[in-house]
Amino acid sequence: MIDRIHPELRPLLPTLPQVDITDPVAFRERQRIRAAELAANVVRPHDLTVVDRLVPGPAGAPEVPVRIYTPAGSFSALGALVWFHGGGYVFGDIAASERTCVEIASTVGCVVVSVEYRLAPEHPYPAGLDDCFAALTWVAAHADELGVDSERLAIGGVSAGAGLAAALALRVRDEQGPRLVYQLLDNPMLDDRLETASVNEFTDTPLWSHGQAVLGWNFYLGDRSMDTPPHAAAARADDVSELPPAWIAANELDPLRDEAIEYALRLMRADVPVELHHRPGTFHGSNAFPGVSVSDRTREDMHLGLQRALTKTA
Repeated sequence: MIDRIHPELRPLLPTLPQVDITDPVAFRERQRIRAAELAANVVRPHDLTVVDRLVPGPAGAPEVPVRIYTPAGSFSALGALVWFHGGGYVFGDIAASERTCVEIASTVGCVVVSVEYRLAPEHPYPAGLDDCFAALTWVAAHADELGVDSERLAIGGVSAGAGLAAALALRVRDEQGPRLVYQLLDNPMLDDRLETASVNEFTDTPLWSHGQAVLGWNFYLGDRSMDTPPHAAAARADDVSELPPAWIAANELDPLRDEAIEYALRLMRADVPVELHHRPGTFHGSNAFPGVSVSDRTREDMHLGLQRALTKTA
């Protein structure tokens, strides 16, 4: 496998964590420590305002922690991205997305609202999605307070966070939620059926594998005796029309590669504008690594797509 990984990425392999969510609570705590250490090394621009808040959660549920990144220098309302971290639906937190959110807010010039949704298995579907929906509706309702243009809202995430974003786009369409102009799906986790060629080929790949995907879906969905609804796994949706334009990354050596590509094709066939990126030698989560040209190019493409989507037109 290592000979198929991009030469620029190979030196990073010894530094990567071994993802094993067999015991999700224990692994989650280890990742929180690692995420906090990495976040502490991120240099925020001096003119970037970062505020932590608690926003109202779903009915009967706790408040939802969010971190709001606001760039300076604009005299008009900005577009906004509501962002969901990755972690197989069972781990991850706001700190894990610190570098990504600082970079997007500073480079794209938009407000970024990073959401800390509830995690499985303690909180299976629909808890996490409900939190994401609550955060999005709060952003739309408080657009003036946040300096945001409510007509320029995007959602996005990586891995399970991208899966939540795709499911949220479906839910917003189905429930007439806030208008969305873009969905940004980086290595999305979309299909609990686990039947694609890539998910069955990549059983020992960096950061994510077939076995971990099985565990993640089992923890997130809980009772698997019923058919999975499309708001839980977006690939299950029969109708993907009238969704916001999408930016999708599918990495070559990622178990989730094929479901991302197939979802992109389905969106295209439904006349949804899609920008699909696939780069050889990349693996799950490798798009986030700074200073690696193959990863930097992917993020540059992501930033350009988001910038175009959030730019106000006359």
